[in-house]
Amino acid sequence: MEKNRLLYEEAVKYIPGGVNSPVRAFGSIGSCPRFIARADGSRLWDEEGKEYVDFIGSWGPMILGHNHPEVREQVTEAVERGLSFGAATAAEVEMAKLVCDMVPSVEMVRMVNSGTEAVMSAIRVARGYTGRDKIIKFTGCYHGHSDGLLVKAGSGVMMAGVPDSLGVPAGCTGDTLSARYNDLESVREHFVRCGEEIAAVIVEPVAANMGVVLPREGFLEGLREICDQYGALLIFDEVITGFRLCPAGAQGFFGVYPDLTTFGKIIGGGMPVGAYGGKREIMELVAPLGGVYQAGTLSGNPVAMAAGLSQLSILRDFPESYQKLNDTADDFFEGIRQRIASAGLSYQVNHIGSLGCIFFTDQEVSDYESAKTSDTGKYADYCNYMLEHGIYLAPAQFEAMFLSMAHTELQLMETLRVMEAYFV
Repeated sequence: MEKNRLLYEEAVKYIPGGVNSPVRAFGSIGSCPRFIARADGSRLWDEEGKEYVDFIGSWGPMILGHNHPEVREQVTEAVERGLSFGAATAAEVEMAKLVCDMVPSVEMVRMVNSGTEAVMSAIRVARGYTGRDKIIKFTGCYHGHSDGLLVKAGSGVMMAGVPDSLGVPAGCTGDTLSARYNDLESVREHFVRCGEEIAAVIVEPVAANMGVVLPREGFLEGLREICDQYGALLIFDEVITGFRLCPAGAQGFFGVYPDLTTFGKIIGGGMPVGAYGGKREIMELVAPLGGVYQAGTLSGNPVAMAAGLSQLSILRDFPESYQKLNDTADDFFEGIRQRIASAGLSYQVNHIGSLGCIFFTDQEVSDYESAKTSDTGKYADYCNYMLEHGIYLAPAQFEAMFLSMAHTELQLMETLRVMEAYFV
């Protein structure tokens, strides 16, 4: 770890915490970041040349695996034409048509540069459409770092040990209401009290920023019914689940369709990009058509569009790949459960499709409160062991594992062998 350590010591002199995103910090597991030099398929290599089987996949978008040859070819061709124009391109039109074709609830879509920007913009549109100000979010769900949503958030905020953020004025969060994930009654209570003031409910259809927490049967359907009853919009944050569980994302997987949807870097093949979209009558309020202003000089970047078009086209054209990936993931996570049980332990393994995680607790995990019962010290010990044995996991308990279509049976069996050695 000498080279990684030296790079980290240099990084902390110039970058806060030595990383450009808190989820890359290894402080919560008492270790040092691995500085990644290259990636291919399901593997990473750090600056010291150590090889890892990767279960982060750039935090989800590398569903085809790293450096996919068809995606790489399209990106190379796009780069040769120019890196950025700040003007309209044919690729943007193709991408918009493709997203609308794959996701039934999306009739119009606007490209942005990140998931945070997508969510921030979708909420503005919801407020503009309804003429209302209040938003309901769920404790432990993370929707980016915009001021109004850093309220009882998940992801890196959970590991930081603070529920909110310094620098966020109280006025920015005054219209943000928090409900309990998987608890419809906590949502109804807000609507009973101030339903005519609530513009939208925003939810991760599968909560994947407090570990992986699945929606209970009827939860998403209940949100749809409540929003319809009170004239509020339902927003699905599919930055993680979009195009991962099936071609139409979590909404297609569960058969529950929102009014607005946000997407992240999976639509750019892992490049910095995001999007938000929904019903035509709502999206036509976005400037320059309507009075809801949102702009982005580099939105729809031609290189990112080339990567995204290539990746999403493959996913559209080979939908059977999802069944194979999800079946492989079912076997893998069941293998984890079996090895934990064989060791006489009662840790929780939550998963759906190719998303999953281990909670180091004997309690069923169905919301933020139960997720927080996980022993983060035990997770740190486990994570360091896996890293030392060539398995690259998130350096934080409350993040997901992502399987890709590039993971081989041999790699997954080796990963299970390493896990078994640890738990025994």
